[in-house]
This record gives sequence, C-alpha cells and structure tokens, in this order.
Amino acid sequence: MSVDVKYTTTAIATGGRDGTARTLDDSFSIIMSTPKELGGAGGEGNNPEQLFAAGYAACFIGAMKFVQSKHPELKVSGDTTVTAEVGIGPRDAGGFGLTVSLTVSVPDLDMKQAEELVHKAHEVCPYSNATRNNIDVKLAVL
Repeated sequence: MSVDVKYTTTAIATGGRDGTARTLDDSFSIIMSTPKELGGAGGEGNNPEQLFAAGYAACFIGAMKFVQSKHPELKVSGDTTVTAEVGIGPRDAGGFGLTVSLTVSVPDLDMKQAEELVHKAHEVCPYSNATRNNIDVKLAVL
C-alpha cells in the first residue's frame, strides 16, 4: 500500500505516560498522566487513549464531510457529533490492546441515510483504515 502524503506533523514525548508531549512546531503541548486504573496517580494530565479518542472522533467527522462531497444528499451539519470511546487493557495473547466504539449523531438525516454515511466514512477515514483488522471498531448511529 502506498500513500501520497499531503501533510506531515511531528510530536515528541518525554517521560512516557507521566511526562509531556508536544508538536515540534509548539502549536500543541500537553502534560501526561497515567490513569489510576492503569496503576498511575491519575491527575489533571491527559493520556494517549484520550488523545486517540479525540483524534479519531474529529477525523471521522472529516471523513463524513469527504463522503458528503461525493454524495451531496448525505448532509453533515454543524450539529453532527462523533463520540469516541477508547479502552485499553491486557490482551489474552500478551501485551496490551485497545477497543474503540464510535457513536455518531447526524441530526439532519434519517436513520438509513445516517447509517449509509457512517459506513462510507468508516471506509475512507484514515483512523479506521489504520485500525482495520487490528482493533475491533464498533459503530453506533443515533
């Protein structure tokens, strides 16, 4: 598989789950903290799963808008939301794994159109393509 790269960004992390991360252009900087559920102290910092959830949710709306550009009848309004839930835990095969659930609300479409839009978006979304056959992504349409 080849990709015609149109944009690249770079981030650097120090200290892992209890450190910091930032983009090299300094447009984004974050303090990291490990959740208590994973043996950490918790705290006000964020963790990689939160960043992944936010990125996936935003990217999925972008994919929906791309689908709309090809199928104008599938309207994506400003009220459209994607809620991404990301879980982490030990895998039976060893190591750790992720789970993802996307809950999508497309208020301006009937259920059949919304489901069509979501399924088409799931085929083109870069996060969906990256996780396909690696993470079971559950889709729900409200």
